[in-house]
Amino acid sequence: MRILSWNINGIRTLPQYHPWNTMKNCQGILDEIGADIICFQEMKSSRAVLPRDVAIPDNYASFFSFPVTKGGYSGVAVYTKSSSVVPLKAEEGLSGRLQPKPPLSPAEHISPQYPSMGDITAYSDEEGGVPATFDLLDSEGRGLVVDFGLFVLINVYCPNETSDARLSFKMNYHLLLQERVRRLISEGREVIVLGDMNICASPIDHCDGHLPSNASTFWEHPARGWFRSWLSPDGPMVDVVRSFWPDRKGMYTCWNLKIQARETNYGSRIDYVLVTKGLLKWIKHGDIQPSIKGSDHCPIYVDMHEEIVLESGETFRLRDQMQMTGTPRDPPRLAAKNWEEFSAKQTLLSAFFGKKVGASPSAKPPSASPKVRPPISPAPTSQSNAEAGPSTSRTAEQSNKKRALARPSSTAAAKKKARTASTQQTLRPRGSTTSTKTASNTEIIVLDSDPDTLMLSQGSQRTATQEDSIGVDSRGVAGEFALSAPSTAADVLEADNNSDTPVLLQRSQQDEDQVEADYRFACRLAAAQETAPADSPTPPGSSSDSKAAWSTLFTPVQPPKCTVHGEPTKKHTVNKAGPNKGRAFYVCSRPVGPGYDKGKAERLRHEVNHEYRCNYFKWASDVKRETSANTRTS
Repeated sequence: MRILSWNINGIRTLPQYHPWNTMKNCQGILDEIGADIICFQEMKSSRAVLPRDVAIPDNYASFFSFPVTKGGYSGVAVYTKSSSVVPLKAEEGLSGRLQPKPPLSPAEHISPQYPSMGDITAYSDEEGGVPATFDLLDSEGRGLVVDFGLFVLINVYCPNETSDARLSFKMNYHLLLQERVRRLISEGREVIVLGDMNICASPIDHCDGHLPSNASTFWEHPARGWFRSWLSPDGPMVDVVRSFWPDRKGMYTCWNLKIQARETNYGSRIDYVLVTKGLLKWIKHGDIQPSIKGSDHCPIYVDMHEEIVLESGETFRLRDQMQMTGTPRDPPRLAAKNWEEFSAKQTLLSAFFGKKVGASPSAKPPSASPKVRPPISPAPTSQSNAEAGPSTSRTAEQSNKKRALARPSSTAAAKKKARTASTQQTLRPRGSTTSTKTASNTEIIVLDSDPDTLMLSQGSQRTATQEDSIGVDSRGVAGEFALSAPSTAADVLEADNNSDTPVLLQRSQQDEDQVEADYRFACRLAAAQETAPADSPTPPGSSSDSKAAWSTLFTPVQPPKCTVHGEPTKKHTVNKAGPNKGRAFYVCSRPVGPGYDKGKAERLRHEVNHEYRCNYFKWASDVKRETSANTRTS
């Protein structure tokens, strides 16, 4: 039996970028993965938008935990192949406080008791406070606990330390996990903890761990110190994959795709399968699968023996220990197949508008014979109308009004045609750049990458027609993206470098000055040609000089060369939210690697490996301004 763990970084992206993207549904992907228990982290979805084939694939039981408030964030899932293994019990979260409706009965609980805040020494935040309960820690959809009889499996997506304020949340989640495992062990249970721990266990698990400056301070981080004390030989958990490859270097499971770190295996090992020592006799093998793409993480797995023979000669079969013999059983109530939306218990909105099923047999079917229209009587004369009296006259007048209202309004049709023409004029073909002025002197620029994305450079208003036809956020962006230089080049390198993604950008003052300078230069050239006398002798080369000047003005700026390698640099665009969003910059085109130059503030000079990317960085606006200045002086 194989148990596999994988941080897929979003279930929606898995079918698109996965090597098995020819599969039509989630079941095909699960079958191709080829594991009996499949644990995913970072689902980035929610119950409301989870596709049916992902929620309840055929031949699999599925269990999910999503954030309570944040949709499309975090989330974990466990899939079990029905023919191989069916769980006995399942719970959401680590604290036991997350309950379905109705709550789990005592017989459905995995443990008789659960951790409390008094059981741990909580890690204080920046202000010295500690959480009163575990509710917040369990609210982000980071844990599933599943009982398989032989062992209890805990699938976790541990928090990342995105800021100093997040450190206390991260540490307290680790302490909650440790306490839950301690209680299970005290109850005589064997435990498997797997998933994205977001911690490197030792220097060999980090791409820069071998550098002296990192090795000497590696254990000073509180999360690494805690992890070291929890793992064998000091603690109860065994890093089973590392036990099969004790000296293997470069066994990384996560890479920063934004800086092409996977190309040079510049990563870290933060995904684990940890087991209690009593399960080691069942573990057959373990490894990582770095060749499988589709995420910034790769899968990690362990294989278990189908049977074992003890020293006493007694034989134990895995299926027997996991209670998979006898009559097949249904999965626990927490399984997604028992959700109301998938159990045919929820009333669908379509039932109110669809055709009635099982109508009364006495209902008379519509007649197949065509109806005969009555003969149309001739229009009455004015005399007959007058003789009919005022009642008949009013009736005819009302009938005429109804016919007039029934006809489509020519004015409305004209307005609709005008709106359509306006929309067609606003939505330019892809690849064109258009600049127009609105009544409020607001400049709207349609970017090359996506004609539906607008940028407001001088105001925050836009007309109703433009809002309806383009479909963008009606809030103005002026002032939200005021440009300022970053503190370090590394801040910009963390941006999303996908140039195909449309971005909202605002012209900086430097860009405005550059455009104004180019405009004045073009005006001078045009004025010189217009004011030149027709009969005056043309200086040799003046025509060619003018053409060369115009050609230089519109020639694309060539990328500069990095100072260390002397090679053309690569252009990127800042897509990360912040003051520099939308700005273009140049960095060294070489890939990152062990010891690449992060800058003097982060990398000691004697530890720099010049085989990889150097620390060259320059804003594209600065390169353009310098190129224009050099052209004019020459």
